[in-house]
Amino acid sequence: MKVLAGVYSKDAGRLRYKGAEVEIPSPRAAQQLGISMIHQELNLMPHLTVAQNIFIGREPRRALGFLDDGKLNDNARKLLETLRLDLDPRTRVSNLTVATQQMVEIAKALSFNSEVLIMDEPTAALTEREIDDLFRIIRQLRNRGVGVVHISHRLEELKQISDRITVMRDGKYVDTVATPEASIDQIIGMMVGRTIYETAREVPDKTSTEIALEARGLGAAAPSGT
Repeated sequence: MKVLAGVYSKDAGRLRYKGAEVEIPSPRAAQQLGISMIHQELNLMPHLTVAQNIFIGREPRRALGFLDDGKLNDNARKLLETLRLDLDPRTRVSNLTVATQQMVEIAKALSFNSEVLIMDEPTAALTEREIDDLFRIIRQLRNRGVGVVHISHRLEELKQISDRITVMRDGKYVDTVATPEASIDQIIGMMVGRTIYETAREVPDKTSTEIALEARGLGAAAPSGT
């Protein structure tokens, strides 16, 4: 995914995007193609506001090159509204929860008109309620035609939000399966490279009269010096 997002340069193979072979030498080149990645370690600047983070390096300007803060905040507010996020764009990022910071990262990615959004372990530090909010936005993006690559080891959540599941092991492609047709056991088997069998534990027969342990005449010696 980092090769696709322009973070690493490929040293072999080919990249095909929308049916054409492409070169992606940098994150900026990936963004220009419509590919954005939200890393597990968020890349926001905590001392700046939400709007400043979203449009960093692309701020609207007035005559003579002065920043147009009003237009900056207005553009950020409109973008946040498309995601149904009730968030003041003037809020400093350091005052936001991790979940809300992820939403800001998503808004930032979409500000580049991204058509493919890569999310690396986005639920790792979220509560169940925050995960529900994230999944709502992912479904919303999917309905808008945005392709979402959701990287996770939490198999149950993949069953909730994905259309297809692709497994890679030791840097190599294993297989892709349609989510509705795949079982958790099948996905685990693809991940570890073998079929996993879980044998049921033998439960002792509670009706048995056989003695398992018997003790008689037990006592405790008094500690010395008492």
